[in-house]
Amino acid sequence: MVLRFVLRGLVGVLVLLTACSTTQAPAPERSAGMATVRESELPAEARETLRLIDAGGPFPYERDGAVFGNFEGLLPRHERGYYHEYTVGTPGSRDRGARRIVTGRHGETYYTDDHYDSFRAVLR
Repeated sequence: MVLRFVLRGLVGVLVLLTACSTTQAPAPERSAGMATVRESELPAEARETLRLIDAGGPFPYERDGAVFGNFEGLLPRHERGYYHEYTVGTPGSRDRGARRIVTGRHGETYYTDDHYDSFRAVLR
């Protein structure tokens, strides 16, 4: 009887610890196998770009919102026009720099800091 009570208590503690775990949320299914980054871990300029995207602009660069062709094939394949790209400012850069946010039609968000050589799915 006492053993059963102790075991139930241990199971309850384990359930609570699992529920309170601070492990990173899994990547959305649409980016399975892709590296991820939490929004809070992005550079401040990337978080500002996300804020502008959420607000619908205004955007500081003329190309912001342009269709992203995914010619590198690193993002899930979709028809042309599915993805759009936005510049993430790079301090000290004289041009747009290499950092971008790419968004998908269904809310997917990706970050690259190497001009499309690699992407991380943004966990928002």
